[in-house]
Formats: sequence, C-alpha cells, structure tokens
Amino acid sequence: MNSQTEKRLIAGPAGAIEIAIDQPAAELRGVAVLCHPNPTQGGTLDNKVVQTLARAFVQMGYRAVRFNFRGIGKSEGQWDEGRGEVDDALAVIASERDAALPLALGGFSFGGYVASHAAQRLEQKAERLCLVGPAASRFDMTTVPADSLVIHGETDDVVPLSSVLDWARPQALPVTVVPGVGHFFHGQLPLLKHIILRGWHAPGTLVSLS
Repeated sequence: MNSQTEKRLIAGPAGAIEIAIDQPAAELRGVAVLCHPNPTQGGTLDNKVVQTLARAFVQMGYRAVRFNFRGIGKSEGQWDEGRGEVDDALAVIASERDAALPLALGGFSFGGYVASHAAQRLEQKAERLCLVGPAASRFDMTTVPADSLVIHGETDDVVPLSSVLDWARPQALPVTVVPGVGHFFHGQLPLLKHIILRGWHAPGTLVSLS
C-alpha cells in the first residue's frame, strides 16, 4: 500500500500465506483482517477496494492485515472453491490478532463471503464486520451480526444488488446502497472510504473523516 507496508509469510493450512501489514500512526485501537476478491478472477491483497478498506481502518487506529489466499502471490497451495480460503483467513486471524484488542473483519466480493464464514467460526468473536459488495449471488453467504456494515453499489453488474438484498432481508440487515456505483467502485474509492469511516462508529463518536 505504501513504503511502510510490512510484507511477510506466516504458516497456513496449505503452506505459507503472504500477508501485508499497515500500522496506524496513532494509538493502536484494534486489528482488522481484510479478505480480497475471487482469486480465480484476479483478486489479490493489492486490490484497490481492499486497499481502501485498509486505509480506512488504519485511519481509525487499526492495524490492517491483508493477505493472499492460497495459490496467489507468495501464498502456497491451490484454489479450494472457498472452503480452504476460509481456513486461510482463520490462520491469519490466529496469527495476527491481539487478544487484548478488538478484532475487525472485512472483505470485498468473495472476500465478504470468506469474512462472514470466518466470523461465524471464531470462538473469540469479532468486534464487527465490514463487507463491501459481498458475493451473495455467487457464494453461500452466511448470517452475520446485526451491526455488520454492508456496502453495495446500486449498479453492480457482478453481484446484483437484488441478490444482496435477498440475503440481507431475512436478517433485517441494513445495506448501505451507493447510487450509480458498480462493483469495483471505479472513481468512487474516496467515497467508499468516507462511508466506512462514517458508518463504523456509533452515533456521537468523534472521528476524523479527512
């Protein structure tokens, strides 16, 4: 993401997992583990939406941890249709979370599917989830906590908004819809970051949106 980004390898269920860590300048508030989109369609930890998630969490005081799923970049192993990729996320969480700090989980597209399933399998639950363009039409999204922050583009042509609403409706889960925006938030990444910063905090909490 920048010259300060630390990249290293950790042990995973299918071999080494490549991770990238960005630290906040201010006091550390928590750790955010962020999942990238479908690796079979070019998704990596350097995806622009995932980097935007990382920038937002760093600005809020979280250590942002991105990682490559198995078979991508320096991560070992092969595509496992989502099953092993959830295991990869859990391995990263186990390695990088701090028991004394809140854990946030985030994901974009397929990464939203992974984050939702990883959250469900954690014994020590996550503080909250942030899901951008979750792949509800392509993968079996699970139920998520009621305070999850879900953001979706109105004109998403990869994951139709209707499929996300169909997933959210039985949960009475609010979805933030961004008018006129497609799946990859082209030209609207600053707006996406602003929505995350504004939506993550409870009413009355002060946060710099600059």
